[in-house]
Amino acid sequence: MKNKNIGKTDRVIRALLSFVLIWQGIETSNIVILIIAGILLFTAVFSWCGLYTLLGINTCKACKVEDKKVD
Repeated sequence: MKNKNIGKTDRVIRALLSFVLIWQGIETSNIVILIIAGILLFTAVFSWCGLYTLLGINTCKACKVEDKKVD
């Protein structure tokens, strides 16, 4: 997980959405919503998304610049 693939805007959206879903999951006692919220929070904290890796998506602008320098 050393390569970040989530940018700042994407991280903020994921974090805010995870907090809303945590609140909703607690209110409704829905474990599925809490699991989804946990995944979103994990990806926001670590700036890495496995699905993005599989699909070849990278929203991290700084990481894109570093990748070009390496080539």
